[in-house]
Amino acid sequence: MQRLFDALSAALGSGQVWKDEIMKKHTTFRIGGPADIFVMPRTEEEICQVVRLCREQQVPLFIMGNGSNLLVADAGIRGVVMQLFKNYGEVTVEGTDLTARSGILLSALARKALACGLTGLEFASGIPGTLGGAAVMNAGAYGGEMKDVLREVRVLDQNGEVLTLGADELELGYRTSIIAKKKYLVLEAKLHLEPGDPEQIRQQMEELKEKRVSKQPLDLPSAGSTFKRPEGYFAGKLIMDAGLRGFSCGGAQVSEKHCGFVVNRGDATAEDVRQLIRQVQQIVREKYGVTLEPEIKMVGEFD
Repeated sequence: MQRLFDALSAALGSGQVWKDEIMKKHTTFRIGGPADIFVMPRTEEEICQVVRLCREQQVPLFIMGNGSNLLVADAGIRGVVMQLFKNYGEVTVEGTDLTARSGILLSALARKALACGLTGLEFASGIPGTLGGAAVMNAGAYGGEMKDVLREVRVLDQNGEVLTLGADELELGYRTSIIAKKKYLVLEAKLHLEPGDPEQIRQQMEELKEKRVSKQPLDLPSAGSTFKRPEGYFAGKLIMDAGLRGFSCGGAQVSEKHCGFVVNRGDATAEDVRQLIRQVQQIVREKYGVTLEPEIKMVGEFD
């Protein structure tokens, strides 16, 4: 691992590579142990170098954005974690098309669209994730989804080749895509929007913000919606009807404001969250015969 650390430091610079980086600093849950090596490349070339070095030395590589849908194990993550976030978030505008690197926050991209008088991305203005993560999981909210605006995505495949995938090749479905299925790494994406009235766009974004603030537990660390929407049901309502509002395990708690969220009350461990998820799944399954599938991704060394 020292050999890889030295090689990455030489390729990227010492200010972009860290040892034993505590992951709770990089997740919205504020939970997670150390990553053996943590890197923040700034260019496509550097990303390709990281992928190549990890492949050559057969060290596992995990790619993350701003950590908004992750539960990292208390024991941390073995291998290399590569974060594509503010270090990799440039955006360009050409007519009604926005082309952006994968690390840009969706909220920042929505603000850019507003500044350019472009409509179609308002639904994403409050989603806490990055463009890369949104493309992988076809993120959506309030009736809008990434599939409505994505036109093409540039990715790095498992062999280190750069591919450009058109919208018809992305296989975008509910919280899934060909990118997720084939474990591609998103480099950038092109979005096609429509001309709109800036004041109307701003107003819609403000209305959606008010809905989020009023309904979601934004005052406590979480990883967003904990469970996927079961077909024919709403996860939050099932959990609430099961009498689990405020149900807790250690420092993890089913939000009292929105039962679809598990929140960190301040000292929650990853194991607290995992045990709480399992208990909620069991109780809902016993009461309603519905199996809740986690939407958050659990990574690292869990027992």
